[in-house]
Amino acid sequence: MIDHTLLRPDAGPREIGRLCEEAALHGFATVCVNPVWVSAAAGLLRGSSPLVCSVVGFPLGATTCADAETARAVGEGAGEIDMVIPVGHLKAGDTAAVSRAIGRVVRASGGRPVKVILETCLLTDPEKREACRLAEECGAAWVKTSPGFSTAGATAADVRLMVAAVGGRLGVKASGGIRSLSDALTMIEAGAARLGTSSGVRIIEEIGS
Repeated sequence: MIDHTLLRPDAGPREIGRLCEEAALHGFATVCVNPVWVSAAAGLLRGSSPLVCSVVGFPLGATTCADAETARAVGEGAGEIDMVIPVGHLKAGDTAAVSRAIGRVVRASGGRPVKVILETCLLTDPEKREACRLAEECGAAWVKTSPGFSTAGATAADVRLMVAAVGGRLGVKASGGIRSLSDALTMIEAGAARLGTSSGVRIIEEIGS
């Protein structure tokens, strides 16, 4: 259930290597990395179970090239894509622009699962539900709470809202601020089927302690 995540701008080859080693050792779902590390991570994980998940349009969603990022990431070995919606367009009620952004990434993914990041801390509950609806309409596989770079991360209330909005038709990923086994269990109990966290190893160690 864990996307083993390293999105710090100062991460280097040594840290990416450790991330991949840990993911393979513990059988995490994916390693979630910035696009610049997709090729390296794919090489390191070749023959292992974890996929490489690339973020695109990250962390603000205020980009015009997320589809190009997606196509390149897929070409370099990404098995999943996490994209940030253009939050400003959603806040302005321009759902057509949001749909175009999601649709372009879904098409560029070549059938690989796309997770649509809502940035829940900046949205009202009706906006969260609308974003979930748009993600489903555009063929995304998941909705996700947060990039983890804004004012707050995942909350159990937001996970429950998103689970209700997608009705089991999409998965829900909780991300942002999940640092302990207690945090992880709270999100799972709320209905999250995937967890984005840089504390995956700590969580596993807590399970075994």
